[in-house]
Amino acid sequence: MKKNENAQAAAKENTATQTFSMKVDVKIGSIRPTGSIRATVSVNLNDCFAIRNVKIIDSSKGLFVAMPSYKAGNGEYKDICFPVTAAFRQQLNDAVLNAYHQALNINQSQAPTQDDLPSDSPERTNGMQMG
Repeated sequence: MKKNENAQAAAKENTATQTFSMKVDVKIGSIRPTGSIRATVSVNLNDCFAIRNVKIIDSSKGLFVAMPSYKAGNGEYKDICFPVTAAFRQQLNDAVLNAYHQALNINQSQAPTQDDLPSDSPERTNGMQMG
């Protein structure tokens, strides 16, 4: 009887952890148009835990999210913090990459067009004219 209760409690716990959804707020710090590091990101989890220096890396396999890391004595890089479950890793990666793509779209829509650029024609110059 006790084993059955423990099994049911474990099943409830597993179900609770599988359906748990965490609020992930992402702030894009900087976007780099070239190089392997495409952006640095800050992530806040459930408004109670912050992770800084998350990077979006462009590799031969596409974009991926790199957690903050340090170089160990053997030269290997170790993550300082990281998602423990595959489900949360997927949620975090999706949130970070979606925020990155939104930031790229906003930057592209705000980029000056030919109409916004100053022209050399006298009709478009404002203010003083020399000569």
